[in-house]
Amino acid sequence: MSVSDMFIVLQGVLTADQDIREEIRKVVQALEQTAREILTLLQGVHQGAGFQDIPKKCQKAREHFGTVRTQLESLKTKFPADQYYRFHEHWRFVLQRLVFLAAFVVYLESETLVTREAVAEILGIEAERERGFHLDIEDYLSGVLTLASELARLAVNSVTAGDYSRPLRISAFINELDSGFRLLNLKNDSLRKRYDGLKYDVKKIEEVVYDLSIRGLNKEATVGAGGEK
Repeated sequence: MSVSDMFIVLQGVLTADQDIREEIRKVVQALEQTAREILTLLQGVHQGAGFQDIPKKCQKAREHFGTVRTQLESLKTKFPADQYYRFHEHWRFVLQRLVFLAAFVVYLESETLVTREAVAEILGIEAERERGFHLDIEDYLSGVLTLASELARLAVNSVTAGDYSRPLRISAFINELDSGFRLLNLKNDSLRKRYDGLKYDVKKIEEVVYDLSIRGLNKEATVGAGGEK
């Protein structure tokens, strides 16, 4: 084979690879748009009236995840099944965003941390690497850390809305989450850097709880929560 023929073959490989990446990019753009729609919907919970509409907003968000599942199903067909990590960078960010959104919905519904397996089910993908297009553990953890920041914001806005018990519950949840992350030996630089931000979320929520304590509103919140049970 001549040098010219060799480079013609190489160009064919490059072109095929570029075509795959372009097809992936189109689906990822659609996923990003759906993620923005879900985020816009859930952001309403930060407003005063939004606390009464939480169940309705969560239900609508879950309907949007139906679109996400369809789009991810399409994404799976755009590249060879054994080359997940070759193209992973294209959808990594949006998948982390979708994990956060799924985790936020589950927290709003039950005030619990969604498992990686449950997120994978919501997204319509696999939890285990061996089974194909899956939810990478680091992507799951990154989404959970974004949830922590969102809950820190929710704690502040809860006080503004007159909901004094929610920040106490968020504080307990975030502290438990922080304890969980302390058990991990994080090697991923990006993930470790994002984890460093968790301590600021913990501090922010602690300041909210402290302010409630100083104003005597934490006792009112405890009594109110006890009366609801």
